[in-house]
Amino acid sequence: MKNILVVFTGGTIGSVATDGTINTADSASFKLIQLFQQHDENYRKIHFDTIQPLQILSENLAPRAWTSIITAIEAARPEQYDGIIMTHGTDTLAYTACALNFYFHATQIPMLLVASDYPLDHPKANGVENFICAVEFILQINRPGVFVPYRNPQQTTQVHQGTRLTCSLQLSGDFFSVQAKSYLHFENRQFSLLNPPAKKSPPHNTPLKADFSERILMIKPYPGLDYANFNLENVDAVLHDLYHSGTACASLQWGENYSLVAFIERCKQQGISVYLAPAIKSADAYQSTRALIEQGAEIIWNMSIEAAYVKLLLAYGNFNDKQEIMAFMIEDIAGEHLC
Repeated sequence: MKNILVVFTGGTIGSVATDGTINTADSASFKLIQLFQQHDENYRKIHFDTIQPLQILSENLAPRAWTSIITAIEAARPEQYDGIIMTHGTDTLAYTACALNFYFHATQIPMLLVASDYPLDHPKANGVENFICAVEFILQINRPGVFVPYRNPQQTTQVHQGTRLTCSLQLSGDFFSVQAKSYLHFENRQFSLLNPPAKKSPPHNTPLKADFSERILMIKPYPGLDYANFNLENVDAVLHDLYHSGTACASLQWGENYSLVAFIERCKQQGISVYLAPAIKSADAYQSTRALIEQGAEIIWNMSIEAAYVKLLLAYGNFNDKQEIMAFMIEDIAGEHLC
């Protein structure tokens, strides 16, 4: 008999559609286990315990929600379980996967986040299939860490490492790993390896608190971005997203308000660090990227923007010293750094 803790947090997988509106419902969460028992012959081998620290649509999530989830999981004594499955909405799934993967990087059991693209009553919903994959992962693979099983439409289920899952594509509910390198493929109740997992590093030396800073500003680049619109009060650091080539506007041609170089200088004058991601480290870089580095920006190399953002929140929530923060960001603690 395997003992599994199921953590309900809401999301589409915990919702029903009523009169054209999708919202969370008490009945929907536990229906997932009922549907699993109807569809899976292994249900007699498993004992489920359940907790529900949150019941929200995931677009309404703030970093303090991760603290509530972590506190609830730790109070449930996770060491007594063979695995943990958490239900979650799709909108912020990648961010929560990172948060749990970083915080529980030293876990000795598998933790899996399960979502659904439609409410469970919908004939196209993939929530039960994703849940079955999570259970089978605990039964068959039993690898410690945080993972996300997800089946895109017309595809087989993929298992993603928590710190390598990206947000879904625009106008789509599909999910992929960074560089499209999923960890496992799941079909006909069997797993096959797609990409070897990152080598597990020793646990981080300093135990982490479940404190996620709320003073990190993330900025997305686009043509015509006017940095004069940003108020830097109550900001400790800025994470600036980059175009796919690891670039952002470094030119003064259109005026200082449109130049990231000038914005970095403004931040420096106010004692605010500027971090850039994502970018692959290589021997060659664009002139604009070089200019941003020379201006004093710190590039978070070889990491997704989701992982970089959540890791910064955790770093600034746990450390005060800039050197400690940078040491933590550089250290690969949960397989977040791409080779």
